[in-house]
Amino acid sequence: MTAKSITLIGAPVQSGTDQGGCLMGPDAYRTAGIGPALQSLGHNVRDQGNVTPAPVGDAAHPNGAVHDLAAVSGWTEALHAATYAAAQSCDMPIILGGDHSLSAGTVPALAHHAADQGQPLFVLWLDAHPDLHRLDTTTSGNLHGTPVAYFLGCDGFEGHYPPLTHPVDPAHFCALGLRSVDPAERAIINELALDIHDMRAIDEHGIKAPLARFLERVAAANGRLHVSFDVDFLEPDIACAVGTTVPGGATFREAHLVMELLHDSGLVTSLDLVELNPFLDERGKTARLMVDFAASLLGRTVLDKPTRSF
Repeated sequence: MTAKSITLIGAPVQSGTDQGGCLMGPDAYRTAGIGPALQSLGHNVRDQGNVTPAPVGDAAHPNGAVHDLAAVSGWTEALHAATYAAAQSCDMPIILGGDHSLSAGTVPALAHHAADQGQPLFVLWLDAHPDLHRLDTTTSGNLHGTPVAYFLGCDGFEGHYPPLTHPVDPAHFCALGLRSVDPAERAIINELALDIHDMRAIDEHGIKAPLARFLERVAAANGRLHVSFDVDFLEPDIACAVGTTVPGGATFREAHLVMELLHDSGLVTSLDLVELNPFLDERGKTARLMVDFAASLLGRTVLDKPTRSF
């Protein structure tokens, strides 16, 4: 295994949701030992601390449900800058969240860096939700449901989110594990012909086949691969520390298989770990589980898993 230089970026953002607690996510990952876990695999890990949001003036939207728009825009701007700088100076930025609105900043930054390298960015979205709402279609007003629509270049974000200079090609996006899709999001999925695999498809055909096909496309295009891993991709019985639980998620073994296949591919160049809400956790169980998955992505095999006593 080739050692990587890794930069950990804390993104204590919870403005995209209506529940408190995600701002504690980055420190929960640190407490669960993400730095030492990755260092033990031979990687050079630097923790650059937490990002703070850029100041943004008052913002309003005709959709009265939308809340904290200025805060999310400020986080998007700040996380874009921090992620782009990290991508220029290390092999793999890992962003510790924080709710999924953070990906509105991280993914465009990584697409910008990929373009600098003359490569396309591909995005693997591990999530119960596609997060494909535009600002005018969200009924909850929670902006963690909008980042994919934004970075794929959908209309309706102009003048509210930072200008998008490097959108991700919809053909370079793949989502695994979906099981909660709103009608407005389904319309965008159909319009853009997105590569989407819900849990029924995974139950029928397994999780390896669609992932393998996507990885083949990334390799054929000499692409860079960003993985955005939402805690609610997982079955709530094993990962309770998330405010958007949907029953029927990926099992422990399915998720580890995904991580090990990603590691074997050698294609992953960046990672988001999002929606961890330590306020909802049980003695750090979910935080430690997510650290285990990150370690599997970075080279820990199933044979190396430690035995735990509780």
